[in-house]
Amino acid sequence: MNFPFYIAKRYAFSKSRSNAINVITAIAAVAIVVSAMAMIIVMSVFSGLREFSTSFTNELDPELKAFSIKGKSFVLTPEQELRLKASPSLAGVSKVVEDRVLFLFNEKQVVANIKGVDAAFLQVTNMESNLLFGQWLEADSEEVVLGLGVAHKLSMGLFDTENAFKAYAIKPGTGAIDNPESAFNERHLIPMGIYTLKNDDLDEKYVFASLHLAQELLGLAPNEVSNLEFKLAPQVNLNKAIADIQSILGEQVQIKNRMQLNDSLYKMLNTENIVVYLIFTLVVIITLFNLAGALIMIILEKQNNMKTLHNLGVRERSLRRVFLLQGLILTSFGGFIGISLGIVVVLVQQRYELLKITSEMGYPVKITIDNILLVGSTIFVLGFLASYVAASRVNKKYLRGE
Repeated sequence: MNFPFYIAKRYAFSKSRSNAINVITAIAAVAIVVSAMAMIIVMSVFSGLREFSTSFTNELDPELKAFSIKGKSFVLTPEQELRLKASPSLAGVSKVVEDRVLFLFNEKQVVANIKGVDAAFLQVTNMESNLLFGQWLEADSEEVVLGLGVAHKLSMGLFDTENAFKAYAIKPGTGAIDNPESAFNERHLIPMGIYTLKNDDLDEKYVFASLHLAQELLGLAPNEVSNLEFKLAPQVNLNKAIADIQSILGEQVQIKNRMQLNDSLYKMLNTENIVVYLIFTLVVIITLFNLAGALIMIILEKQNNMKTLHNLGVRERSLRRVFLLQGLILTSFGGFIGISLGIVVVLVQQRYELLKITSEMGYPVKITIDNILLVGSTIFVLGFLASYVAASRVNKKYLRGE
């Protein structure tokens, strides 16, 4: 067995003659366990919050989305549509028309986005699974599906035949408006369903309609679309799919993935994650001062033993390695126990939902390999630095007893 490691292991797991050193070493070990446990729990909480926050947009946003670079819409030719549908990189292609319009119902009004979709839309997203009441709209009909927030603002329910549900959109064109009454396109709508994504902003944002209805309301030609939404084929590389779509549609469009569609949300979540990680890294650094102090006291206590070993021919470098390895043993052992306890706490929360956001929903937590590796490597690296600083006290003056 490696000689420095053998001595370090004996020192790490044996009691010192001084009760003060035993107490300080125990406090340092417990502090490492607690800090590692707290760090893995908090990182798991933020991973859970990240997944919870992005789950709303993932239900609505496709894997890829193509926008016009200039203007609100672009022309999709029949040839381009056929090539997209035949592409091996894509499992689904949906044509979408979207713009903000005014909705009126029973003397109440609200401005929201009308989103005209074709029959392929449900192949690209999971919106039908988010229906709270009613059913999904039929293609090429006057039927619409509105968000729970829109329905609440309009005090609207389904199957209300006494009050008309109307949508108004400004007619495209230029110049001054001479007659306000003729400046708008108007359509009567039939509410067939209400969806909820359990997010107020998204529930108040959209009213889904058929593609043909939205094109007529917004004054667009049958081959004009606001964007195209795509579902990727299994095992297809994202960059390859983007390149294939770009080669078909040309330079008239830009293509974004889910993260780019919600870049502000992801930036906020990433920033919060980094800040929390740095705060808990600082806590670990403060904790490891206890470890460095305990090692220095052990070094002073073992001074006569080290002098004897040095006189027997053990090099100064090997003696320093004894205390460096002792610190790493304590750090690794405490970090492993702390991470294990943290994982147990997270699993208990996932299973029993002891902490709740609402009466029906537990606080979201998620264990990831990345977080375990990050916390483990942080504890180990900082423990190595603390142990190295303490072990550097073993020098020629120390071995001479000065």
